Amino acid sequence: RWLTVNVPGQPDRQILLELPGPPAMDEATAEQVRELLTKGAMGGWLCISTDDAQKTYDTLLARGVELTEEPTERPYGIDFGLRDPFGNAIRIGQLR
Repeated sequence: RWLTVNVPGQPDRQILLELPGPPAMDEATAEQVRELLTKGAMGGWLCISTDDAQKTYDTLLARGVELTEEPTERPYGIDFGLRDPFGNAIRIGQLR
């Protein structure tokens, strides 16, 4: 199973989120990759912008999303972290 997300009107820009496993890799390799993802040891992450970081954080928290960092003030705005069910790191930011 996988999830493909794209911006409406821009089908050439897609994000594919998938659980590591067959047929892309054998089960032993998939288990190692899932373990590394869970630890946050794999490179790469996705960043999404929002108009209200705190409201988005509160909504996701109420829905049981695994949040890894609370909204934090940064030089570029406010952002926070989470992991999707497959272990991918995601940042959501309210940019200045």
